[in-house]
Amino acid sequence: MSAPHILLATGDLAMDRDNYDESFVATADVLRAADVTFGQIETSFASGGTRMPQARHAVMARPEGAAALGRAGFDCVSMAGNHCLDWGNEALLETRDNLQAAGIRVVGAGANIAEARTPSIFTLGDGTRLAMLAYSSILPQAYWADERRPGCAPMRAFTHYEQIEHDQPGTPARIHTWPHQGDLQAMQDDIRAAKEHADLVIVSHHWGIHFVRATIADYQRDVARATIGAGADAILGTHAHVLKGCEMIDGKPVFYSLSNFAVDLRMDEAHAKSKSWNEIRVLAEEWEPDFEGLFNFPAESRKNIVARLEIADGKLLRAGFLPVTIGRDAVPRFAVPGSAEYQEIVEYMSAVTQEAGLNARYSAGDHMVLLS
Repeated sequence: MSAPHILLATGDLAMDRDNYDESFVATADVLRAADVTFGQIETSFASGGTRMPQARHAVMARPEGAAALGRAGFDCVSMAGNHCLDWGNEALLETRDNLQAAGIRVVGAGANIAEARTPSIFTLGDGTRLAMLAYSSILPQAYWADERRPGCAPMRAFTHYEQIEHDQPGTPARIHTWPHQGDLQAMQDDIRAAKEHADLVIVSHHWGIHFVRATIADYQRDVARATIGAGADAILGTHAHVLKGCEMIDGKPVFYSLSNFAVDLRMDEAHAKSKSWNEIRVLAEEWEPDFEGLFNFPAESRKNIVARLEIADGKLLRAGFLPVTIGRDAVPRFAVPGSAEYQEIVEYMSAVTQEAGLNARYSAGDHMVLLS
């Protein structure tokens, strides 16, 4: 058998600096060497737009950011996420067009729901056909596409709060979540349809509880089982901005959160004092503003991974990850195998996997940390 083909999948992408290429100075060589490199867009690469009132944190990146992603090695990106419509329909469609002009395929969003649910199919050098699909559970009101409206492919979920101690008003509640059955069925139909034209189907889910260590929401487990049950071969999770554990479902890898990759987040004093920031700041153990740095995330958000899938002859041979560190400059860097940073990320992944009751285990491999 010839050498396997490689798919790499990064965490979130939202550059906000003068020179977008700076974000990839330490990683572009590895990203470009993969057969397919995939990422999650968390911004708009557009010349203008109208900020939607339901957008919580909206950054308008310049159109040339799309070309920078192409130069960095990205072949396919998901626009299924909670920022896809921050600047309105025109900015979403311009972002899609700018990415496509840079040679990058877009999944998970489009001019209507049919386009948002359409897979992108790659043919690898050995003839293996690989389909990519993307969905979002993190959805401001009306960010999902429908028959006549741009947006992203939804995988919505419902939340119920159960009072545990009925004689103790104000005590914490038990939280239950479950998936929207219509969205779940539509996603499964998409996977089965893609499987008719591809050997492997990889599904990206923008989901989960941001900034909270280890915890996996109930609906994520339900969606993961349904995704694999419909025929998907791997799940790539984004949104949480911290690492979460992994599990194997019927021998297929589920990465619940890849965390961050090229994400610039500035902070000024007004933002640091705002009610909206301080309400979510309490979710993380260590999260203080850094007015001089570009990476205003919790301390744990500096630990990240890039998923690595080895593929040959129509099969997924092995799955694993490459540890990534991010400093105050918000530039991702691959941790050196054997280094303290590398080992710290592996140990963190092992810890949050066990805390969440997931079944994945990690071991040293020749090109990555192996997932089993």
